[in-house]
Amino acid sequence: MPNKDKHHLLSLVPGVDSIWELAKKNKDFNKIPEKVIKASIRHILANIRNKILGKNKLHNNKKENSKSEILIKVLKHAKTTISPKLVPVINATGIVLHTNLGRAVLCKDAIDNIIRIAFNYSNLEFNIAKGKRGIRYNAVEELICELTGAEAAMAVNNNAGAVLLCLDTLASKKEVIISRGELVEIGGSFRIPDVMEKSGSILKEVGTTNRTHIQDYEKAITPDTGLFLKVHTSNYKIQGFTSSVPLSDLVSLGKDKNIPVMEDLGSGTLINLSKYKLGKEPTVLEVLASKPDIITFSSDKLLGGPQAGIILGNKSLLKKIKANPLTRALRIDKLTLAALESTLNIYRDENKAIKKIPCLNMLTKSFKETAKISEKMLDHLKNKITDKRVAEFECVDLSSLAGGGALPELSLPSRCVAVNPILISLAELEKKMRLNKPSIIGRIDNNRFIIDPRTLKKEQEDIVLNALEKILNKTKIE
Repeated sequence: MPNKDKHHLLSLVPGVDSIWELAKKNKDFNKIPEKVIKASIRHILANIRNKILGKNKLHNNKKENSKSEILIKVLKHAKTTISPKLVPVINATGIVLHTNLGRAVLCKDAIDNIIRIAFNYSNLEFNIAKGKRGIRYNAVEELICELTGAEAAMAVNNNAGAVLLCLDTLASKKEVIISRGELVEIGGSFRIPDVMEKSGSILKEVGTTNRTHIQDYEKAITPDTGLFLKVHTSNYKIQGFTSSVPLSDLVSLGKDKNIPVMEDLGSGTLINLSKYKLGKEPTVLEVLASKPDIITFSSDKLLGGPQAGIILGNKSLLKKIKANPLTRALRIDKLTLAALESTLNIYRDENKAIKKIPCLNMLTKSFKETAKISEKMLDHLKNKITDKRVAEFECVDLSSLAGGGALPELSLPSRCVAVNPILISLAELEKKMRLNKPSIIGRIDNNRFIIDPRTLKKEQEDIVLNALEKILNKTKIE
C-alpha cells in the first residue's frame, strides 16, 4: 500500500479523547475504572494503526475502524482486563489431585472457616488466655500431634519449604546422606538435590539407583555428616531387582552414630488407604512408629487440605526449626491455617473424613457410581443431540488417577463418557470446552474427548452436558 494511502487511513482513526467521550456516555462502562478504559482505548487504537501500517494492499477499514466498532472492542478488552485471572474450572479429567488444576479441593468446613477468619480479626498470634503475644502454629500443632502421636509439629507454606527449612536448620554446611534412588524430581522441574543445595547442606549420594544397603550409609559417615535423609518415592515406583533400607534400620544407625534421621513423606496420608482398595501408601502414624527425628509431608495431596508443608517429630529439633529465621519467610498465612485446622479436625472421625474431604471421596468413589453418572449423561446427550452426523457418544471403561505425585501405581476403574466429534475436530471440541465459561477440562483418549465423572461435582454434571449440547448443536447440519 502506498504511504499516502496509509497516511490517509491513519488520519481516519479517531483519537483517544473522542472514544473516551463515547465510553462515558455508555452505561456498559459504568463499573469499569477510568484508568482501565483509557488504557484499553489506547491498546485498541494502537492495534488499528499497526494493522494499517502492515497492510500491503488497500483495504476498506471504514466499518472495522468506525467509532461504534472500536467502542465494542474497547469494552471487550476492558472487561477482560478487570476480570479475575484465577478462575474456577471443572475438572472432568478423572485426575483427582491434578497439580495444574490446584490439587486438592477443599471441604466445606475449610471454606466456611476461611470465610469466618477472613471476615474478622483473629487470634493468629495472640494468646487470649494470657493476654499476650501468641504463636501461630498453636492453631494446628496440638491437633497434628493428637492425630499422629508426634511430640511436636508446625506447618509452613509447602512441603518443599518444609524440607528446605529442616535441612537449613539441621544440616547447613554439613553432609546429608541420601540414597541415589531417592533423588526425586518433585514437579515443576524442582528436584531434591536443588532444594538441598539451596539449604546449604552438602549432598552425599550412596548406593545405586535401584539398590541401596545399610552399609552404604554407614560407610559414608564422616565427622561432617549432619543428617540421614530418606525421601519416599511417592510419585514413581522402581520394580524388579531393587532394595532400599527400611526407615527403622536407618533410625537405629542414626541413634548409634548420633546422627538425626529425617523422612520426606511427600504426599502423606493419615488414613490406611489399603482398607479402601487404593493400594498401600505408608501413613504418617506408621512412619512415626519407626521413630525418625523429623517427618515432612504435603497437606494439599492425600490429606486433602490447603497448600502447606507439615513438619513433625522430635520436640527439641522442632524448637530449633521454629527458631530459624527462614521460618518467617516460609510461614503460612491465617487463611491457610484456618483451612488446615478445619481439614485436620475432620480426621478425628475417619468415616466423616472419607465422606467430607473431596479428594478422599473421589478416590473411594466406586465404579458403580461412575457408571450410573456416565450412563445418565449419555442418555441426555443422545436425546438432545439426535443428528448422528454431529458426533458419536458412548460409555467406555477407563481408569482414573490419583495425580499430584501420589499413588503412582493406582488405577481407579471408571465408566466415562466418550465423545467422538464428526463435524468439528477433536482439537476444536477440546478448545471450545476449555474456553467455555466455566472452563471444562477433559482429556483425550484414543481420539475421543473423555468426560470422567469421578472428579465432577454433582452440580457440574448439567453444566458439562449443556456445554456439549451448545457446542455440538452449533455444528448441526440443517
